Amino acid sequence: MTTATSPRQGTGSRDARRSRSSRPPGAAREERAGWLLTLPFLLLFGIFTAWPVIQSVFFSVTDITNRDLRTPFQVNFVAFEQYAKAFGDPVFRQAALNTAYFVLVGVPLTMTVALAAAVALNTGITRFRSVYRLGFYTPVITSIVAVAVVWRFLLHPDSGLVNTVLGWVGIDGPNWLGSTTWAMPSLIAMAVWRNFGTAMIIFLAGLQSVPQQLHEAAAIDGANAWQRFRNVTVPILRPTILFVSVTTAIGYLQFFEEPFVMTQGGPLNSTISASMYTYQQFSFGNYGYAAALSYLIFVVIAIVTALQFRFLSEKED
Repeated sequence: MTTATSPRQGTGSRDARRSRSSRPPGAAREERAGWLLTLPFLLLFGIFTAWPVIQSVFFSVTDITNRDLRTPFQVNFVAFEQYAKAFGDPVFRQAALNTAYFVLVGVPLTMTVALAAAVALNTGITRFRSVYRLGFYTPVITSIVAVAVVWRFLLHPDSGLVNTVLGWVGIDGPNWLGSTTWAMPSLIAMAVWRNFGTAMIIFLAGLQSVPQQLHEAAAIDGANAWQRFRNVTVPILRPTILFVSVTTAIGYLQFFEEPFVMTQGGPLNSTISASMYTYQQFSFGNYGYAAALSYLIFVVIAIVTALQFRFLSEKED
C-alpha cells in the first residue's frame, strides 16, 4: 500500500533538493572546515567554562565539602538550604553591606572624577594632552597587587607619606587601614584612583563625538557653559554614561583584591567583601556554600545591571 504525498510536501522536498543542488561547489567542505576550526574553542569552552558552571550549580544545592571530593555524587541534596544559610550568616550580611557601601560611594565618585578629567582633557588642557592621558591611564594597566602594596605604604600610620604630609600642616593622621571608620574610605579612594582612567578614556571618546554646532547654537541662545554641558553634552553622553555605569558597577560588586591585599577584610570585618567571603568559604572547603554565595552575587549583579538599564537608558518618545 502506497502513501500519497501531498502537493505541498512534494514542493517542499523539491525546494530542499534544489537548494542543496544550488549551493556553490565546495560549500560543504568550507562548512566542515569552519566547524573543524571552531572545535578547539568549543572543547576548551566546554571543559573550562560550561562544565565548571554546571558543576557549581550542582554544588550550590548540595552540602559538598572538601571531604566529599572523592565521592561528589554521594553528597546530600539540600535544595536551597545553602542560599537560606547565607541570609542568616552575620558575616555574609556584613560583607554584603560593605560591598553595597563600596559600590554606592565608589561608582558615582569614579564616574565624576573620570568625567571631570575627560572634560578637562577635551577642552581645558591643550598642551601635553597625550602625556596626561597616559598618566591617568597608567594605574589601570598596573597590577592591582602592586598598587595595593604601594598604597599600604602610603597609608602607613607612622611612616606613610599621607600622614607625613598631614603632619606638616599640624594634622595628626589616623590609622587609615586599622580604623573601622577610615579603612573602607581608604579602599574606595585607592579604587577610584586606579579605575577612573578607563572611564575617562570612554568619556573622552564620547565628548569628542558631541557636535560643536550644538554648543555654538546654545551659546547664541544665551546658555552659559554649565547649561550647555547639562542640556547638550549630558543627553548625548547618556549611552556612554550607561556603559560606564554598568561596567564600573559590575567590577565594584566583585571587588576582592583591595581588601585581600590591604586589610585582609579587617579591622573587625569592616572591609570584607562578598567576593572575599566567598573565597574564604571556598578555601575552608565549604564548596556548596561558596557556590551558593557566588550565585547570590551573580543575581545581585544582574538586578543592579537591569536597574541601570531601566533608569539610564534612552527613553523612546
